[in-house]
Amino acid sequence: MRQPLICILLLAGLVAPCNAQTPSAWASRNIEQLVAVYRDFHQHPELSRQETETAARVAQEWRAAGFEVITGVGGNGVVALLKNGQGPTLMLRTDLDALPVTEATGLVYASKTEVIQKDGRKTGVMHACGHDIHITNLIGIARYAAANKDRWSGTLMLVGQPAEEVVDGARKMLADGLFERFPKPDYALAMHVEATLEAGKIGYNPGYDHANVDSVDITMRGRGGHGAMPHTTIDPIVLAAHLVLDLQTLVSRETNPIEPAVITVGSIHGGAKRNIIPDSCSLQLTVRSYSEKVRQHLLDGIRRKALAVAQGAGAPEPEVTISDESTPSVFNDKQLVGRLVEVWQKSLGEDNVVQRNPTMGAEDFSLYGKAGVPIFMIRLGSVESRRLAGLTRGGQDPPSLHSAAYYPDAEPTLETGVTALSLAVLELLKPSK
Repeated sequence: MRQPLICILLLAGLVAPCNAQTPSAWASRNIEQLVAVYRDFHQHPELSRQETETAARVAQEWRAAGFEVITGVGGNGVVALLKNGQGPTLMLRTDLDALPVTEATGLVYASKTEVIQKDGRKTGVMHACGHDIHITNLIGIARYAAANKDRWSGTLMLVGQPAEEVVDGARKMLADGLFERFPKPDYALAMHVEATLEAGKIGYNPGYDHANVDSVDITMRGRGGHGAMPHTTIDPIVLAAHLVLDLQTLVSRETNPIEPAVITVGSIHGGAKRNIIPDSCSLQLTVRSYSEKVRQHLLDGIRRKALAVAQGAGAPEPEVTISDESTPSVFNDKQLVGRLVEVWQKSLGEDNVVQRNPTMGAEDFSLYGKAGVPIFMIRLGSVESRRLAGLTRGGQDPPSLHSAAYYPDAEPTLETGVTALSLAVLELLKPSK
């Protein structure tokens, strides 16, 4: 590639240093390559805990950029290190997994991947949550950081985390010694696409950003019998119906109204035939909150309410289990947020850096914060303003994350994401004077 004239003059000492390697200039110059990388990941998604090819490709890309790469951390996890003199350690995380969703975007590069699930059903697989964008962002960062080592000092640590969609990957990587085998970072950043934020914009939220999420399974036990003789039974379906209503009082009457809390019964199953009262009825719940105090109160209250319903009917004690698909809330370090927002506002423009509302969604990125690292989950706009405006005019909401119809506008999304994260690297790993 020919050097721009200004850079030739720079080498001759005739002009001030050129800015061709500033984050925005680098991202603009390399965007076509990055979009090609993104499309390849989009076309080859893998489900949680099955991200073997994705992890291998990520490791290959980071190794090619000059990083020391270690694979197989906590399953399919990948860790890459680039040490560049004295200074802090900055961790950037991407998630690797996709979802069991059959893509319906109509894109020429749409995923056609299909798998057979454990229950025997066939499903499509799709990056419907933008993890392919996240991966490509960190490949871009690896290339930029390696090519511009004169602009930063310290250690850059890239983490490719599996199983985010089942909130299991961070836990397993930490259990496998992520912060013992490798440097414990001074800061950790992650970026997540947002379906309702314009491409070209960065979103932020100091403090609580994602919720505590607990998955709770309840089995109400009774005594089965003939549907025509209910007096000889203890009907667990009636007990389950009673419990569904009782659980809502944990939110409406036992939780401070200014504290966010959600209890949703998403599944209820009992019985096999209309005239048979079964012995048991099963419920599946998702429980959401922000503070640890509210979280514990809700979980204790669920056990209490289930036991009270059973005792009121003279039924056996119910079984209440909190599954592994649980994770604590994401709390963005306020000082870290403020420091980076100031940098982005100067470089990207104040109108392109916007505060967003917290969400009740889940993110196991929180566990790195719980391990004692200041964290910041950054929102990345992913839909061009014209497309958002067109949907609004048509009375439609943009497809949400996890929708079969969701897709990011890759070029502006990646250009903004790589620029913003590169600026963060230069700020947080600023060489000491």
